[in-house]
Amino acid sequence: MTRTVTRLAAVLPLALVLGACGGGGSSSVPDPRRVADHGTTAPGTGRTSVPDDTTPRPTPSPRPGPDEQAALDERLRARAWADDVAHARRLIARGADVNAKDATQQSAYLVATSEGHLELLRLTLRNGARVDDKDSWNGTGLIRAAERGHADVVGELLRAGIDRNHVNRIGYQAIHEAVWLGADGPSYATTVRVLAAGGVELERRSPTAGLTPLEMARARGFDQLERILSTVTTAERPADPDAALLAAASAGDADAVAVALRAGADIEARDAHDRTALLLAATHDHVEVAALLVATGADPDAFDDRHDTPWLVTGVTGSVAMLEALLPADPDLTIRNRFGGLSPIPASERGHVAYVRRVVDTDVDLDHVNDLGWTALLEAVILGDGGRDHQEIVRILLDAGVDPTIADHDGVTPLQHAERRRFDEIAALLRDAR
Repeated sequence: MTRTVTRLAAVLPLALVLGACGGGGSSSVPDPRRVADHGTTAPGTGRTSVPDDTTPRPTPSPRPGPDEQAALDERLRARAWADDVAHARRLIARGADVNAKDATQQSAYLVATSEGHLELLRLTLRNGARVDDKDSWNGTGLIRAAERGHADVVGELLRAGIDRNHVNRIGYQAIHEAVWLGADGPSYATTVRVLAAGGVELERRSPTAGLTPLEMARARGFDQLERILSTVTTAERPADPDAALLAAASAGDADAVAVALRAGADIEARDAHDRTALLLAATHDHVEVAALLVATGADPDAFDDRHDTPWLVTGVTGSVAMLEALLPADPDLTIRNRFGGLSPIPASERGHVAYVRRVVDTDVDLDHVNDLGWTALLEAVILGDGGRDHQEIVRILLDAGVDPTIADHDGVTPLQHAERRRFDEIAALLRDAR
């Protein structure tokens, strides 16, 4: 602590030094707000059918009394800290209030923002969360999420219409906290890009520190954040934001993508082959670009003229990093490619071991049969080379519980194919699975 104060005091105003030592992603000294606010580790739209006059209406549940309401709200906050979405959903159905606060001004909604619980955040927003609610530091959920580098939560809140430029009690906006209390790593780089793309003010000085976000990044020695902020604040507005977005996504230039989105580009703009920016990023494995686009609301299920989507492409490229980048967008795992297959099928055929190992832990149907009559297991045998990668994929699929008896359109099983091709190791695995 003493060394930190001494080093920063030589170049920064006192208020800035105190802010630096207050906490954040790069400091070992806890932010006092985290102690006060977070405590210890504390315990589109669907259609609604309108009944006609002959349809019996359900009897509404009685409203909980004050004591029961308080108990429900307390339990909901506890489940929010634990990121127990299923339990939280049940409590909300019973009447728990996502906005109800405890003595430290924490609510289930605010907990979701600071802790980066994206699915829980979406649940609270669907159930009446007051998006501009404030914590004990007069900070919004956007400020809390930005300070922790939760880019996906930041994007969700921006799309929900949160006040993007609110200044909290200690004189920081969300962009200030992302820089000054953050770190010069990937999560904060994406967070700063998302904020920039979302149109937040970038040149206002913090009344406490007396610095702009760019000056903060420079003072902290955050080269990556400094470059991002310098680019976004000095770049000319593109004449054609949509074209600029697509070109930047294809080239893998995440900063230029942020500039284009800030200039008003349509995030679902298409090129001559109906490819969106996210599909271009997925095709070329530009993970930083994909992370930014996902956080700003890009569609992971948008088809191009070849019937590919960003998600389906991951099965071809085998990129686990891209798979992880797309999962927060909640891709539809049942969408089929032009061959009628799901992403594990081309991944198994191509020998993408790491991808198959990861994708089996999603909810995708591993026994899905494509238009050729092949499952992922059949493709690993029929189109594989019988080597170590395809042996490992067969092992992974079997361990994940696929059905080894599903035959192709001609009634030939994976074992029979393996025996015909003299893939002895794979045949042995399949015999053991019977």
